Amino acid sequence: STPKSRKLLDQIRDAIRLKHYSYSTEKTYVHWAKRYILFHNKRHPAEMGAKEVETFLTHLAKDENVSASTQNQALNALLFLYRNVLQKDLAIPIHALRAKPSDHLPTVLSKEETARILSGMQGLHQLMAKLLYGCGLRLMECMRLRVKDIDFEQSQIIIREGKGEKDRATVMPSSL
Repeated sequence: STPKSRKLLDQIRDAIRLKHYSYSTEKTYVHWAKRYILFHNKRHPAEMGAKEVETFLTHLAKDENVSASTQNQALNALLFLYRNVLQKDLAIPIHALRAKPSDHLPTVLSKEETARILSGMQGLHQLMAKLLYGCGLRLMECMRLRVKDIDFEQSQIIIREGKGEKDRATVMPSSL
């Protein structure tokens, strides 16, 4: 990519870090900005606007057959780019061909299937999987847990600076 776009991607990273978004959000938003720029033959986003965003989102739905949630993720990344990095408001609403929302229900494991999977694990990985499942933790919340966050007396875990930098408490199953 050109030095100009590399600089832009660094500006996106800076803006995301300034807002304390997660690292995975940073990676995702940078990814969509790159895809958008490459789709429009490496034109700088400052030279483009709502029309080009609509063309890109329509391409994702029509040609790449992405899910509605993927298309929304791309839209949110581009809105962030224009609003927070380029300080440019896009004409809203964006009139792109919308991806079809999924009509299938998610597959959920039964208690027996979950128990079989957990029993096939061992050590730290098993403990982490049990915490994720039993306490409803997000992966990064689990990885950042410290001994002082576990309250055995009250059977609860304190999650510090979870999603949205919020603290919360969750129940810890007696099996853990």
